[in-house]
Amino acid sequence: MREKKVIPTNMQAARQLAEELLDEAPFKGYSEPALFAIRLALEEGLANAIKHGNKSDPGKSITVCAEVDDDQATITITDEGEGFEPGVIPDPTVDENLEKPCGRGIMLMRSYMDKVEFNERGNEVRLIKRRA
Repeated sequence: MREKKVIPTNMQAARQLAEELLDEAPFKGYSEPALFAIRLALEEGLANAIKHGNKSDPGKSITVCAEVDDDQATITITDEGEGFEPGVIPDPTVDENLEKPCGRGIMLMRSYMDKVEFNERGNEVRLIKRRA
């Protein structure tokens, strides 16, 4: 399965897209924990694209490409924002950051997916979950 969708910058569209992708995708052989991981990472990536990437600007959009086969699921989320440097994001597990309301999305994506990659500009994330 290969699918490309463009959605507006809002959480309702993001939630609907996540449901559609996970309901329609042929996740044959993917375990429940793998499906949970994919859903969590997809939702976090979309939330980051909306809030941090596009800064909730309704004039901007988000492009999501999903490719699922028998070996792995790959989801790429691209926003129209300026981007960022993933290496300079503060560690959310450090004492001074524990009570901050933001900063855990990337950590969660990295914890649950097999691979998380950002493009050079920092406005695109590629999430990979292997079936095995």
